[in-house]
Amino acid sequence: MLFLHPEKILSQINLQPDMVAADFGCGAGGFTIPLAKKLFNGMVYAIDIQEEPLSALSGLARSEGLVNIKTIVGDLEDPKGSKLPENSIDLVLIINLLFQVENKEGVLREAKRVLKPRGRILVIDWKKDSPFGPAMGRVDPEEIRKLAVKESLIPKKEIEAGQYHWGLLLEKKNE
Repeated sequence: MLFLHPEKILSQINLQPDMVAADFGCGAGGFTIPLAKKLFNGMVYAIDIQEEPLSALSGLARSEGLVNIKTIVGDLEDPKGSKLPENSIDLVLIINLLFQVENKEGVLREAKRVLKPRGRILVIDWKKDSPFGPAMGRVDPEEIRKLAVKESLIPKKEIEAGQYHWGLLLEKKNE
């Protein structure tokens, strides 16, 4: 999280204390913890394919006194891979995940599936020209915009995510 400032990023989106959120590909919880602090009357589902970072996140959450985080081992590229019910989530975070996955469309589709109508997805990933970060797999925000529109998601606004990352807020249509 050296290059990302979760509090600054989260302050750019309208969060309510009772929201239900999912952090897709949460890792050790760099965004999960700050989000859970803001959603103190809500819930944050922290989902990752690896058990180890989730275990570390659970310990960190306990040490911070946070009881509104539930960890889930899941493959977000698979249909229903988050293990969350349809239309149950207000906000999905997809932070530094898309460069790592082959099925970007599958991840967006799963995020859309779990979102309530008018729910939002915050996507943040490495800029193509960043001197830091992964050498392979970087995605262009325009590519994600096109995938979003294909999945009937509405690009709402760009998010300032720092010098090395781009950010995009998407919304599920009120169907």
